[in-house]
Amino acid sequence: MKKAENIIVGISIGDLNGIGSEVILKTFNDSRMLELCTPVIFANVKIMSFIKKTLELEIPLHGIDQINQVVIGKVNVLNIWKEGVDLNFGTNDENVGKYAIKSFIAATKALKENQVDVLVTAPINKYNIQSEEFKFPGHTDYLDKELEGNALMLMVQDNLRIGLLTDHIPVNEVAKHLTEKLIIQKIETIKNCLLQDFRINKPRIAVLSVNPHAGDNGVIGKEDDEILKPVLKKLFDKGTLVFGPFAADGFFGSGQYEKYDAIIATYHDQGLIPFKTLSFGNGVNYTAGLNKIRTSPDHGTAYEIAGKGIADYNSFKEAVYTAIDIYNSRNEYQEISKNPLKTKEKQL
Repeated sequence: MKKAENIIVGISIGDLNGIGSEVILKTFNDSRMLELCTPVIFANVKIMSFIKKTLELEIPLHGIDQINQVVIGKVNVLNIWKEGVDLNFGTNDENVGKYAIKSFIAATKALKENQVDVLVTAPINKYNIQSEEFKFPGHTDYLDKELEGNALMLMVQDNLRIGLLTDHIPVNEVAKHLTEKLIIQKIETIKNCLLQDFRINKPRIAVLSVNPHAGDNGVIGKEDDEILKPVLKKLFDKGTLVFGPFAADGFFGSGQYEKYDAIIATYHDQGLIPFKTLSFGNGVNYTAGLNKIRTSPDHGTAYEIAGKGIADYNSFKEAVYTAIDIYNSRNEYQEISKNPLKTKEKQL
């Protein structure tokens, strides 16, 4: 088992004109964080030193040119590029977007090759990252291609966990994406995630309806009756504790969500609006379902406050905590799964 500080957290820098660098540096400005893990920021030590000076932070940075030069207990900055980058905080800049992706691709490669244990990504601008080399809507889609498993966006804050059946697609296309195969895959992904990543033995999962009032028996759409209900029944009959579909409008306001270990929304805003209302500033975006662990804060680049030193770093810090917790949970689960009899003997 690794010592806590030997857990290597790879960090992609995100959009350098946004608040990513600020929340990263503020998180590790607290030296106690280095007792939990050792960070490796995929960027350039000169530019990180410039940002540190601009924000008037005293955090010491350790520049390295190769991943095997990481020093445990220090804030390592791995030089992914050597040249200078012109920054203009708060500005959408295609050139800066290229460095965000350069950092992310290098950090993902290190994650795949077990050079870092987990990955925490700072926010990117989904528009300025597009190029011939990178044609993905965001982090999750690229990770789904590069890593093993089926990626699923799971928003996490304490015991509130909201996953999505569909994510970055237009609302008018949601219904046509809801196939039996997709629904089963997503629910099984969340079930397995709750078992191995959050140590929940018999997870209870709620699914929100596609239409208002769950379709009102077909009066407001037939998708809930014809697609969702039969699949949920099939899974429940096979032993998965899945419930619904629940009308989404009163589900959160009534506190009904507190009875379940995870909630699955049928589309992006149905899940993200209540999540951010309940948890904004402390939530974490976790990419569940993959063989490697990636988390990120629940906010974007926040150009409007970039470079002013006023960004709240709580969500980024929580993303680091969550990645470490999941890493430990997953290792423990794999150990138990390898030899369940030995584990039972220990308990006796």
